[in-house]
Amino acid sequence: MGTQDNELLANYTITVTVRYFARLRESFGVGSERVELAPRGADVAALRDLLRARGGVWAEELAAGRAVRIAVNQEMAEPTWPLCDGDEIGFLPPVTGG
Repeated sequence: MGTQDNELLANYTITVTVRYFARLRESFGVGSERVELAPRGADVAALRDLLRARGGVWAEELAAGRAVRIAVNQEMAEPTWPLCDGDEIGFLPPVTGG
Protein backbone atom coordinates (compact mmCIF):
# COMPACT_ATOMS: atom_id res chain seq x y z
CA MET A 1 0.00 0.00 0.00
CA GLY A 2 1.46 3.36 -1.02
CA THR A 3 1.47 6.74 0.71
CA GLN A 4 -1.52 7.92 -1.33
CA ASP A 5 -3.51 4.85 -0.27
CA ASN A 6 -2.66 5.52 3.40
CA GLU A 7 -3.84 9.13 3.06
CA LEU A 8 -7.14 7.99 1.53
CA LEU A 9 -7.69 5.49 4.33
CA ALA A 10 -6.85 8.10 6.98
CA ASN A 11 -9.61 10.37 5.64
CA TYR A 12 -12.17 7.61 5.02
CA THR A 13 -15.19 7.44 7.29
CA ILE A 14 -18.36 5.43 7.42
CA THR A 15 -21.71 7.08 7.95
CA VAL A 16 -24.45 5.44 9.98
CA THR A 17 -27.97 6.58 10.80
CA VAL A 18 -28.70 6.59 14.51
CA ARG A 19 -32.29 6.57 15.78
CA TYR A 20 -33.28 7.30 19.37
CA PHE A 21 -36.51 6.00 20.85
CA ALA A 22 -38.81 6.87 23.77
CA ARG A 23 -37.02 8.47 26.73
CA LEU A 24 -33.79 8.89 24.77
CA ARG A 25 -35.49 10.86 21.98
CA GLU A 26 -36.99 13.17 24.60
CA SER A 27 -33.74 13.58 26.55
CA PHE A 28 -31.56 14.24 23.49
CA GLY A 29 -34.13 16.39 21.68
CA VAL A 30 -33.53 14.53 18.43
CA GLY A 31 -35.14 11.46 16.89
CA SER A 32 -32.36 10.57 14.49
CA GLU A 33 -29.06 11.77 13.09
CA ARG A 34 -26.25 10.71 10.81
CA VAL A 35 -22.94 10.02 12.52
CA GLU A 36 -19.52 9.58 10.91
CA LEU A 37 -17.03 7.08 12.34
CA ALA A 38 -13.57 5.90 11.42
CA PRO A 39 -14.10 2.42 9.97
CA ARG A 40 -11.27 0.81 11.93
CA GLY A 41 -12.71 -0.41 15.20
CA ALA A 42 -16.20 0.88 14.39
CA ASP A 43 -18.54 -1.20 16.49
CA VAL A 44 -21.56 -0.64 18.72
CA ALA A 45 -19.39 0.09 21.77
CA ALA A 46 -17.31 2.67 19.88
CA LEU A 47 -20.46 4.45 18.71
CA ARG A 48 -21.87 4.53 22.23
CA ASP A 49 -18.55 5.88 23.54
CA LEU A 50 -18.50 8.57 20.83
CA LEU A 51 -22.02 9.71 21.71
CA ARG A 52 -21.33 9.56 25.45
CA ALA A 53 -18.27 11.81 24.93
CA ARG A 54 -20.65 14.65 24.04
CA GLY A 55 -21.13 15.01 27.79
CA GLY A 56 -24.17 16.22 29.71
CA VAL A 57 -27.37 14.29 29.10
CA TRP A 58 -25.58 12.12 26.50
CA ALA A 59 -23.06 10.90 29.09
CA GLU A 60 -25.85 10.40 31.61
CA GLU A 61 -28.27 8.45 29.42
CA LEU A 62 -25.61 6.30 27.75
CA ALA A 63 -23.51 5.62 30.86
CA ALA A 64 -22.21 2.09 31.23
CA GLY A 65 -24.68 1.22 34.01
CA ARG A 66 -27.77 2.49 32.16
CA ALA A 67 -30.03 -0.07 30.55
CA VAL A 68 -30.09 0.71 26.85
CA ARG A 69 -30.52 -1.90 24.13
CA ILE A 70 -28.97 -1.31 20.75
CA ALA A 71 -30.11 -2.72 17.42
CA VAL A 72 -28.19 -2.72 14.15
CA ASN A 73 -30.40 -2.92 11.07
CA GLN A 74 -33.30 -3.97 13.33
CA GLU A 75 -31.39 -6.85 14.92
CA MET A 76 -30.40 -6.70 18.59
CA ALA A 77 -26.63 -6.25 18.81
CA GLU A 78 -23.86 -6.84 21.31
CA PRO A 79 -21.21 -4.14 21.97
CA THR A 80 -18.70 -5.88 19.68
CA TRP A 81 -21.05 -5.89 16.67
CA PRO A 82 -19.11 -4.25 13.80
CA LEU A 83 -20.68 -1.30 12.02
CA CYS A 84 -20.63 -0.74 8.26
CA ASP A 85 -21.31 2.26 6.07
CA GLY A 86 -25.08 2.78 5.75
CA ASP A 87 -26.09 0.82 8.85
CA GLU A 88 -29.09 1.95 10.88
CA ILE A 89 -28.56 1.83 14.63
CA GLY A 90 -31.40 2.13 17.13
CA PHE A 91 -30.93 3.07 20.78
CA LEU A 92 -33.84 1.67 22.79
CA PRO A 93 -34.41 2.20 26.50
CA PRO A 94 -36.28 -0.50 28.40
CA VAL A 95 -40.04 -0.30 28.07
CA THR A 96 -42.37 -0.88 30.98
CA GLY A 97 -46.02 -1.58 30.85
CA GLY A 98 -48.60 -3.96 31.95
